[in-house]
Amino acid sequence: MRKLLFTAVLIPVLAGLGWWYFREQSLPDYGPLYREYAYVSNGKSNTVSVIDLRTFALAKTIPVGSEPTGIAANSKKNEIYVVNTGSNNISVIDAESNTVVATIGVHGRPYFIDVAEDGRRAYVANSGSANVSVIDLDQRMVIGNVRVGAAPGLARVSPDGSTVVVSNRGDNTVTLIDAKLLRVRATLPVCQQPEDIAILPDSTKAFVACSGSSQVASIALRPIALESIVSGSGADKGGNLKEGKKDDHLMALLDVGRTPVSLTLKPDGGELMVCNFDSDSISIIETGNDEVGSSPEIGQHPSRGAVTLDNSRLYVTNFGSNSVAVYDIDMGRRIFTLTVGSRPDGLALTPDQNYLLVLDTQSGDVTVIQKRTPRRTLETTEYSLLTLIPVGMQPNAIVVKAFLMSKASKK
Repeated sequence: MRKLLFTAVLIPVLAGLGWWYFREQSLPDYGPLYREYAYVSNGKSNTVSVIDLRTFALAKTIPVGSEPTGIAANSKKNEIYVVNTGSNNISVIDAESNTVVATIGVHGRPYFIDVAEDGRRAYVANSGSANVSVIDLDQRMVIGNVRVGAAPGLARVSPDGSTVVVSNRGDNTVTLIDAKLLRVRATLPVCQQPEDIAILPDSTKAFVACSGSSQVASIALRPIALESIVSGSGADKGGNLKEGKKDDHLMALLDVGRTPVSLTLKPDGGELMVCNFDSDSISIIETGNDEVGSSPEIGQHPSRGAVTLDNSRLYVTNFGSNSVAVYDIDMGRRIFTLTVGSRPDGLALTPDQNYLLVLDTQSGDVTVIQKRTPRRTLETTEYSLLTLIPVGMQPNAIVVKAFLMSKASKK
């Protein structure tokens, strides 16, 4: 009888302790004005899905333009920008109300948008019209269109705001735009079908993935001090660069795996991770000396990567095997493979780095993976599937925005 009573009491206690331990941890309470959202562009639904990251529930579906692709957040104001490839315009979303508050027309077939760190300008490469639209985000208008090479895929602005790097897929070149003067500074022949771009935190070097030649181009960027050349202070009387000054130039073409489709830079800028789609591998480049290190296998058709803020983990979506690989950068090996939805591509980490959001392009949902510190007696892995959130058709890009509501919105 005593054993029966003991068992009857013990089971609920253990169940309660198990629930307390295994329950999904909620986000810290930052106050009533705090918001944390993920925005997902749905290419075939002409919508943007808003996921509340405090509850991991779909908060809203926002109609935008036709065929939304690229998406970006402004770090200085509570706005999200969506590139509508089919309607050749940009939708501006107010993150506080999650409504479209403006539509900005650009030129033909834009795909991506990049926002300067000061939050004042955005740059859009128009693949169908061979130019880059420069947008004043305060005025919400295009202030210039800079002619570049054929079929530009991506325009990325350097962290110091001085240079816009444009990959021209149609003529195998990279255009460098002076962001202050809004004019072309240099056009450099590189490798075949240049696409994705990564720029070092100190703005001294850019890397461009060339999917057609299995290479990554390393490009030295002109120091910001050389912008004074325009007024003559950086050159001698003959117009030549003074000793010690270097202009923009191609430094090296680095051989990687087949079809490098995306570049992921560690936050400290020391290493660059390359997803080689047709080699089922990643290549790791030492950015300081342009050396390609190891190229480990990572999964079938790796497409996108994300690195944690502490530079320790790389997450890679494997488009061909419906999985996400977890690569330990310090150990130099893959440590986990997690099953997700169909055809995973884009991905993002939450600000606390404890949740990974994966876009499943074919199944039209977002897989949420939780990372936690395992305890030997209760858990065998630090990763678990938290939930699956249905969004729209063909989700293709994601951005996370954490912010405080303005005082005016509190009323």
